[in-house]
Amino acid sequence: YLCVWDLFSSIPSLENPDISVLEECREFNQEVKTHANARLIDAQHCIADAQKLGLNALHHAQMLGLLAAKEQLIGSRRIDEFFDHSFFQTNFWRMWRTTFAFQKWHSAAELRRYFLRFIQELPRIHTLAGVKRTKYNQYDSMIVPLQRWLLAQGVDVQFGHYVTDADFNTDAATGERHATRLYVTRPDGRKEHLDLKAQDLAIFTLGSITADSRYAGNHDVPELIRTRLDHGWTLWENLAKKAPDFGRPMSFYGNIDEHKWESFTLTMQDDVLLNRITEYTDNEPGTGALMTWFESGWHLSIVVPAQPHFADLPQGTYTTLWGYGFQIDDLGDYIKNPMSQATGEEFLRKLIGHLGFV
Repeated sequence: YLCVWDLFSSIPSLENPDISVLEECREFNQEVKTHANARLIDAQHCIADAQKLGLNALHHAQMLGLLAAKEQLIGSRRIDEFFDHSFFQTNFWRMWRTTFAFQKWHSAAELRRYFLRFIQELPRIHTLAGVKRTKYNQYDSMIVPLQRWLLAQGVDVQFGHYVTDADFNTDAATGERHATRLYVTRPDGRKEHLDLKAQDLAIFTLGSITADSRYAGNHDVPELIRTRLDHGWTLWENLAKKAPDFGRPMSFYGNIDEHKWESFTLTMQDDVLLNRITEYTDNEPGTGALMTWFESGWHLSIVVPAQPHFADLPQGTYTTLWGYGFQIDDLGDYIKNPMSQATGEEFLRKLIGHLGFV
């Protein structure tokens, strides 16, 4: 994240152009300190002692074995090929999993990378005190200020244009590859190309976990897209055909059911639920980080951000919390259907049940 902070040290904040986004973030985190009091919650609404990680000597040995292994030898092996069943019942895995969005069938090499990058968080994984947050949601606090700055520098921002492919030249002597042309689809569907000069830089955004996201509301459910409609995946597929070092996108979208997940946001017209959660957890909004019901059918987690979470939120409106589930095809505990088939209203009823507010 050093590159991100370096960039935003020179970008004026959303509300105060006299300070940078980095300075605003530091000031906010000095004022609103993260220290979760309810990181893990059981099926009886009891807050677990998450400081007890539950790791034994075998688990330590398995973790060290993964850390010591070279990525070439790990290859495409899964996480559950390195750990026994009891590891996945520990508080450590419950917290690491939900903090970094890991499933036990995900890449062991990726888990190793996260261990190495975030080993400093292990002593405070139960409080998430190492988490740094922006004053508002990251779009308002980071993307909007950056976009304003770019426009002020004369950058030509074109929304709704999709790059679908690119041409490259390869230097025979050095082997260096240079992008020479971008193929673009305009918002009206017309196709065109953009020739790049020698000094131009091309930065490609490829497929991601949020590609092909779909939305729903209080009374409907989101559609599941299986055909890679998002242009990011199509672009990566087209680039990967041109050189093996452009990667293998199929490795990331090949099994939709093992990679899909679902999240939700509750927007309230009063602060009743917000206050009840504060009383239950003894965490003011913005200080509690993740709350995970580790025995729930959907493996539900929520975050209550500092209020207001959006810079232009109307008076009297509260974006109370954001949450997500990992096991979206399993039956719920208070709502007897899968998360993938639940409406927004059913999400709320299930959450209130897990909180014990019924």
